[in-house]
Amino acid sequence: MAQNTLAPWAELVPGAGPMTVDELLALPEDAQWQYELVDGRLVRMSPTGGGHGEVAVALAARLYNWVIPRHLGRVLAAETGFQLGPNTVLAADVAFVRAEHVPAPTSAAWECFWPVAPDLVVEVVSPSQTADDMKAKAGAWIAAGARLVWIVWPKRQRVDVWRADATGAAQLLATLNINDALDGLDVLPGFTCPLVELFA
Repeated sequence: MAQNTLAPWAELVPGAGPMTVDELLALPEDAQWQYELVDGRLVRMSPTGGGHGEVAVALAARLYNWVIPRHLGRVLAAETGFQLGPNTVLAADVAFVRAEHVPAPTSAAWECFWPVAPDLVVEVVSPSQTADDMKAKAGAWIAAGARLVWIVWPKRQRVDVWRADATGAAQLLATLNINDALDGLDVLPGFTCPLVELFA
């Protein structure tokens, strides 16, 4: 994957000019690539492998089963795009949006990229992505307003927990290992998930 400074976790699409959010939304389905928009530039990532997908759905299921009975908001599946600015759309592997931030199902925003930053973002790391790549993506989510970001490393069986510091910059709060548990902190109070279960 060719590295770039705009979106180090992805590859700039060769030859693609500036693009709008509406143009991104209108792109046809593509079995080879998944796309995001960063400052009007189209970036792409390969589809994920089975191990990546299994960890993502395992965590999504746990979050869904915690959130929905308590009417806390919505849990969204892999690659749901969020409009984080006039020309930026990022996609998370799993996202939680608190009820007060969810667009009304009858609104135009419901069927588009939701114009909110998720309260919780989960990114499952692909084999081609590095620690610097994922630091940059965590930083992009935090800068856009996400309150908590979990970077999940399936092969290493660890999770990096990111939050905003006092200045609003992304800060690595903790690195959790197989004997630790995820904690929803003040974003999802009471939610926990032992990593030994997530990586079983």
